Amino acid sequence: MILLEINNRVVEETLTVKIKNAQAKLKNESIDITVADFDGVLYHISNINGDKTKIRTSISLKFYKQLQEHGADELLKREYGPYLVAPEPGYNVSVLLDLENIPENWQEYVKKLGLLKRNCFASVFEKYFDFQERGDEGQKRAVIPYRDDETMYVEAKSDRVTVVFSTRFRDEDDVVIGKVFMQEFREGLRASHTAPPVLFSHREPPIELRDTNATVDNNVGYVTFVLFPRHTARNTRDNTINLIHMFRHYLHYHIKCSKAYIHSRMRAKTSDFLKVLNRARPENKSTDKKTISGRTFIRRD
Repeated sequence: MILLEINNRVVEETLTVKIKNAQAKLKNESIDITVADFDGVLYHISNINGDKTKIRTSISLKFYKQLQEHGADELLKREYGPYLVAPEPGYNVSVLLDLENIPENWQEYVKKLGLLKRNCFASVFEKYFDFQERGDEGQKRAVIPYRDDETMYVEAKSDRVTVVFSTRFRDEDDVVIGKVFMQEFREGLRASHTAPPVLFSHREPPIELRDTNATVDNNVGYVTFVLFPRHTARNTRDNTINLIHMFRHYLHYHIKCSKAYIHSRMRAKTSDFLKVLNRARPENKSTDKKTISGRTFIRRD
């Protein structure tokens, strides 16, 4: 299995090049780059008012309003502090990089900018992990429409945090492969007793969502994670957030990889069958005859 990167590599590499060029006293060039990420998220890296030494990294999330309700603004202030600036029009968050005042720990700062999307997502998880830690039950369930037709639900109990992803399968065969994939996840619990339980339901939402307007559809599946205190503790929660917020993309990426592998094996097997058929084809018997001198003639009876 391949774990997808939680950071945006294009953002990190672009800003790293800019900083190294500035440190080498090279001429600053203007920049205007738009980068796409999962869930319809967009990054925009540009200069402020034409000043080539001021680089603004902005992010746009369609569901940022819902994240704000769960403390996204406060978490970003904690992570980026004085580097936050007024959001660029059409974007939700903007962070400044001043090439004339590069931080000493600029590698760490650039890495944080590459994790901007992850840190926006983290607010809702941290909030409900804290609820579980304090034993606060009865809190309103978080509903994050992270894609146009897919939603994430987070709910805290005194002994667990339940995270449910609804995901839409575009093809019927994706549903079949997805079921097999989730079965492997359940089997994986036998090998690792520290892994959280994973449940999968097709078409019908799980019991936790029966009282909601969760979608009922043949091409919709629900993946439920049950996170216990060992997953939400202070020393492990960052890793939990890193893994779980990428799970939807992890699932669909491996479904596509499985389909590509199946297709490649089918093409290879078809090629082998064609070779067998070609070898089994009978040779055409010619009626032409040759004399001892090599001349050809047709025998007539």
